[in-house]
Amino acid sequence: AMGFALGAAENSGAHTKEEFAERMAGVRKTLEATRPTAVNLFWATGRMADAMERHGDAPPDETARILRDEAVAICNEDLEICKTLGKTGESLIKDGATVMTHCNAGGLATAGYGTALGVIRAARDAGKEINVIASETRPLLQGARLTAWELCDDGIPVTLVADVAAGYMMKNGTVDAVIVGADRIASNGDVANKIGTYQLSVLARHHGVEFYVAAPWSTVDMSCGSGRDIPIEQRAAGEVSHFAGARTAADGAGIVNPAFDITPAENIRSIITERGIVSPPFAEGLARVSRLSPSLPEPQS
Repeated sequence: AMGFALGAAENSGAHTKEEFAERMAGVRKTLEATRPTAVNLFWATGRMADAMERHGDAPPDETARILRDEAVAICNEDLEICKTLGKTGESLIKDGATVMTHCNAGGLATAGYGTALGVIRAARDAGKEINVIASETRPLLQGARLTAWELCDDGIPVTLVADVAAGYMMKNGTVDAVIVGADRIASNGDVANKIGTYQLSVLARHHGVEFYVAAPWSTVDMSCGSGRDIPIEQRAAGEVSHFAGARTAADGAGIVNPAFDITPAENIRSIITERGIVSPPFAEGLARVSRLSPSLPEPQS
């Protein structure tokens, strides 16, 4: 939404409303091409396009101002959604629990507070003693660079482990629960999230560890039947073949670098949204929740 508003500001000097609309169609196309897996990207650009259409008679500079206000409103709403989501989900986290998370689903990935980390923050704010295990999240190290930084900055105890150590930690009884975010949730409860999430869910199921997904309702795609219908972004080979600018892979080795994978619904204990906690069978639960009023929940203190 902020990117859409920035594009509007950059094109506010268009001579006609028609020229402005044409330029903004290009802005929307560019934004939507960046991340095909994450459905709330399309939710946000769609909402911004709707706002622009509602004010189609306004001159470009006024429309740009309206779109900026809409983006700020989305930002403020997202912060309240994350706080509501966190308050909703913290009841699932026991006092004294050690929780594993993957990639970054915190304030840096949202307008603030976070989804998976929002639940952890809410549990801490409720007076619970919480310890976090963050996987490093190869190949771009979002867990090491972002999640661990957020938790250290927030005073929440965190231990960083290599992705390949997750099974070791669960087998030794170190992990009480796993909680992750999501980039798209299909109507049957299948979840697309950062690559490596699927294997965590398999390990959690094998070791009897509860596996939770925390995401705003804008991440739920009721038009998507299952994980098979979710496009998976493929990223540059250099993210795997190189580290800190130096090549670490053998020359000539083929490289596949999917950014996301699909966690099947049967591996998930609960999906936490600002509209409530959804439990299996997810197809029925998500359909029921989708019929609830889309209005923003009351902010939680």
